Amino acid sequence: MKLLIVEDNPDLLENILTYLKREGYICETAEDYDTAFNKIMSYTYDVALIDIMIPGGDGLQVLQELKSVKPETGTIIISAKNSLDDKVKGLELGADDYLTKPFQLAELQARIKAVNRRNNLGGKEVLEVNEISINTKTMEVAVNNTPVDLTPKEYDLLVYFTSNKNHVLSKQTIAEHLWGDYVDHLENLDFVYQHIKNLRKKLAEAGGTDYIESVYSIGYKFNTNKKVS
Repeated sequence: MKLLIVEDNPDLLENILTYLKREGYICETAEDYDTAFNKIMSYTYDVALIDIMIPGGDGLQVLQELKSVKPETGTIIISAKNSLDDKVKGLELGADDYLTKPFQLAELQARIKAVNRRNNLGGKEVLEVNEISINTKTMEVAVNNTPVDLTPKEYDLLVYFTSNKNHVLSKQTIAEHLWGDYVDHLENLDFVYQHIKNLRKKLAEAGGTDYIESVYSIGYKFNTNKKVS
């Protein structure tokens, strides 16, 4: 899962980053309004954590702009302000949740998972795509009840594909989602192909259909309408 964390307190930001990266999240950060604005206009995230009070602007304005261009992105307001008016305003602007500082990092993670499950996974913990079953709580994958042993990146890739099934995804979009915004500066994205190749092989060895189609000069599509020969 790829997150954007908009927070200007360096100590809190470091604590959140350390915890969430250890849990396997791809984390991007913005410590002021301008950086946050540029990030949300240039990249996509599963969930954005947004502090209300940030240098150069208002976190609620970041929320409003994010919802106007990418309404599917999950959003959690994290703020030291505990007023009812701020909570109501944030929720009216489209925030999916509101967490008051200080908070336990385990609670933050639970809320991130809940928001992502509602916004990107149809509210389900277990994704079923024909013969493929993905338990997003235990990170276990099976094909017709046969377990498939995936690396964390292969697992993330499969969840991303199934969350965007039958849509064409560019190699750039896949790379940014799974490795972070820095891939913008890489000369090539050949590593994406290698991970897709490995995922295809493991699913096929378990008896699964190869739903991943290459789309010439663009990227890939997880075609669940594909007819099995």
